[in-house]
Amino acid sequence: MTITFITGANKGLGFETARRLIDLGHTVVLGARDPERGQAAADKLGVRFVRIDVSDDASVAAAAADVAAHEGRVDVLINNAGILGPHVPADQLTADHALEVYQTNVVGVIRVTSAFLPLLRKSEDPAIVNVSSGTGSFALTHDPDRVESKVVGPLYTSSKAAVTMLTTQYAKALPGIRVNAADPGYTATDLNGHSGTQTVTEGTDAIVTLATEGADGGTGRFIDRFGPVPW
Repeated sequence: MTITFITGANKGLGFETARRLIDLGHTVVLGARDPERGQAAADKLGVRFVRIDVSDDASVAAAAADVAAHEGRVDVLINNAGILGPHVPADQLTADHALEVYQTNVVGVIRVTSAFLPLLRKSEDPAIVNVSSGTGSFALTHDPDRVESKVVGPLYTSSKAAVTMLTTQYAKALPGIRVNAADPGYTATDLNGHSGTQTVTEGTDAIVTLATEGADGGTGRFIDRFGPVPW
């Protein structure tokens, strides 16, 4: 049985990813910051809930210890938790705004990955899936035919560019673990006020693909539901 831990899984892409992987036979452990919403989501899916705030060292350490005590290992880690950041013009952004976004979107990936590595190393076929974004791609954000080129959000987009590069670096540094990044695409979620043109199921296609492929799937890749993403 594949044991999968997902951060930020109480709603949106994380919740739908959990639902789909459960249907495919995974044992999903649902991670979320808010205990009430997280437990409610887990109850709805019939899985175990573990509280995790990816921006807090103690919370992440406690979550890893909880999973170690109950499941004993993790086969697939999905770093999904992320925030959009403040809705202010670029010339009003502050260092504190940047720290808030990067603390969750970038440092959170590092924090969770480091804490869960001992559990992943107990798996026969470990994989990490980082949820990135095409809005962090130079190629897509410079293509006038792509919706990503219309997005102006310095902190979110740059944080996702960092997540993609972290993915390629981890792939080189952790040769025994497949580490890949998924671009959900412009998906209707709370993050964009449900303005996205894709359904949440379509938005999880790349995540589910990376979470379910075999050991020969490859590492250090960045894909969306249609294939490799240029960046």
